Amino acid sequence: MDNVNRSVLVGLGAFIIGFFIGLVIFGWGLTPVEWTGGGPQHLSETDQELYLITLARLYSVDNNQEHVQQALGRWDGAAPAVCQLAADTAAVNPPEAQRLEAMAAALNPQGCAGIAAGAEAEEEGGLGGLLIVLLLIVLFVVLLGVILFVLRRPGAERGQTYSAYPEEMATTQAVGLEDDADVSATPIARFQTTYARGHDTYDDSFSIENAQGDFLGECGVGISESIGMDSPKNVTAFEVWLFDKNDIRTVTKVVMSDHAFFDEALKAKLAPKGEPILAREGETIVLETATLIINAEITDMGYGTGSLPPKSFFERFTVELSAWAKEGDFEEPDIQGHIDEMLDF
Repeated sequence: MDNVNRSVLVGLGAFIIGFFIGLVIFGWGLTPVEWTGGGPQHLSETDQELYLITLARLYSVDNNQEHVQQALGRWDGAAPAVCQLAADTAAVNPPEAQRLEAMAAALNPQGCAGIAAGAEAEEEGGLGGLLIVLLLIVLFVVLLGVILFVLRRPGAERGQTYSAYPEEMATTQAVGLEDDADVSATPIARFQTTYARGHDTYDDSFSIENAQGDFLGECGVGISESIGMDSPKNVTAFEVWLFDKNDIRTVTKVVMSDHAFFDEALKAKLAPKGEPILAREGETIVLETATLIINAEITDMGYGTGSLPPKSFFERFTVELSAWAKEGDFEEPDIQGHIDEMLDF
């Protein structure tokens, strides 16, 4: 999970750096935008007013609507600008204001009254669109925050995850090993995961790291088999697995319901996935690789009831995974030799 966090942070960092290089260095520095084909709307406010007054005076003489529309055709806000200038001019120069209003009527037959009403409606629509855009931005930021929060909390859906231990846990010993085994008495990590019926995508995994933060491997629990056609699934078996970065194998054991364990056909079907284990509360399942040991203790379980056979599917299932690292030097796994062995058939 830490690898995922690092990948997300690297991706965000690369995006920010790329955005800065593209916008600031190339967009503003090396290849800035050059404006061509400007119209009266690109003039300063004073020059715009002079342009509109001159055009209105010309229109009062020749009364050529086509000439006005051609002169202001590329200016989307020409009519509101003419009406605003007419309103500003009415007190000091009424004849000028009348000429401007007449030119506004040439642009829009409804005159300044109709133009003002349309401008208000357009402004309201623009504000609505702006609010929608702002809302989408807020939702995106919230979603990004939730994703980062979930990525930083690998145990959010899996129950509590323990990486530090109080003194009273320091003497816990890995089950299934001799007392003189080269394994520390203190587990390096402990994880708890719980399945509840209805969680059809249940598949929890946990990263195993040492005190220095080095990645050692992964372990997890997931659905192995379900029976019946009901929804949600009727889970009859789980897979408990251990991956060791110093081993070429992923060790898997299949924890089966009472019905599945004693059903020879179902047991044979699940046999290729791993060693079958009968699910019993308090049972400790041992998984061992070249450098890691996992004790998976079933701390709580319960069967569902219904039309299916008794004790055939789980209503709830909780496992506590304790991880130990074997001490000593280990050779790198012969991955290429393993591949050659698989291809030699």
